[in-house]
Amino acid sequence: MNGLDVDGSPHSLYEPIIYSLSAGGKRLRPMLTVLSCNIFSDNALAALPAAAALEVFHTFTLLHDDVMDNATVRRGKPSVYGKWGTNAALLSGDAMMIYSYKLLQQTPVEYLPAVLGCFNYTAMTVCEGQQVDMEFEHRSDVTMEEYMSMIDKKTAALLAGATMIGAIQGGADTLSRQHLFAFATELGLAFQLQDDLLDAYGTEAQLGKPIGGDIMEGKKSFLMLTALDRADAATRKSLQALLEDKSMASEEKIARVLDIYNSLGVKDIAEQEISLHFSKAMAALDSLEVERERVEPLRELAQSLLGRKN
Repeated sequence: MNGLDVDGSPHSLYEPIIYSLSAGGKRLRPMLTVLSCNIFSDNALAALPAAAALEVFHTFTLLHDDVMDNATVRRGKPSVYGKWGTNAALLSGDAMMIYSYKLLQQTPVEYLPAVLGCFNYTAMTVCEGQQVDMEFEHRSDVTMEEYMSMIDKKTAALLAGATMIGAIQGGADTLSRQHLFAFATELGLAFQLQDDLLDAYGTEAQLGKPIGGDIMEGKKSFLMLTALDRADAATRKSLQALLEDKSMASEEKIARVLDIYNSLGVKDIAEQEISLHFSKAMAALDSLEVERERVEPLRELAQSLLGRKN
C-alpha cells in the first residue's frame, strides 16, 4: 500500500493515513479481489485500483472503530486514535473514505457501474453491522441468530464485496458470482469466529492486540453467547456477575471466565462452528465451473487464513 499517492498538505491530515496503511495486516480484501478476477481473466492487474480502494475503505473503518471502542492498540501498535486522538482518527478516516472513491474511478468504464454499486452496497452493510454491534453492548438478550447476522454484515460482507468486485472485473457470469459470494460470506463468518476464539485462547502475537479484550469489554462474542446458552442458572449468574464486575483485575477476570468456558466445552463448539463455515466456503468454491488451477490460489489463501493444511 506504500505505492498509493496519499501524501500531501496539511501533513497532520495525511500522516495518520500513511501510518495506518503502513501498519501491516493480511491485505486479505485486496487479495480476494485480485485472485477472484484472475479466475476469469488474465488481466487481473485491471482490478488493482478497486482492490486498493477496498483496503483503504477497510482501514478507514478501523480508524473509526477504534474511536468508538476507545481502542488505543491496533495490529500490535498504537492506533491512530491512541497516537493522535479522536479528531485525527475521524478526519483522516473521512479522507480515506473519499480516497477510496478516487481509486474506484480508475475502474475500467465498462465495469464501473456494477463495481460502484457493489462497493456502495457493501459499505452500507458494514455500517449497519457496526451499529448493531454497538447496540448489543446495551442488551442482555442477544441471540446467537442475531450475532451471526451481525458478523455477516460487519465482517463477512466486506470479504464478499471484495470477492464480487474482482469477479465482476474478471467478467464472471451470474452463477459464478453467486458461488463466489457464498464462498466469501462463509469464509468471512469462519474468519470472525476464529477471531473470537483467538481473543480468548490465542496469543497477543496472533491477535495483534491484548488477549481477553472481548471478555473485559463484556462483548457478546460467539464464545460468550455459547456459554450463556449452555450454562445452568447458577453458572450463568456467576458469568454475568463477572462481566459486570469493573473492579476485578483483568488477569483474574479473564482466567475465571475461561474456567467457565472450559467447563462448558465452549472452545470445542467454536472450533466445530469454524470448521462448518470453512467447509461450506470450500464447497461453494468447488461449485465453480472453471479449471481447478485457476481457483487454486484462492483456495490456498482461504486455507492459510484459517491455518488449514488441505
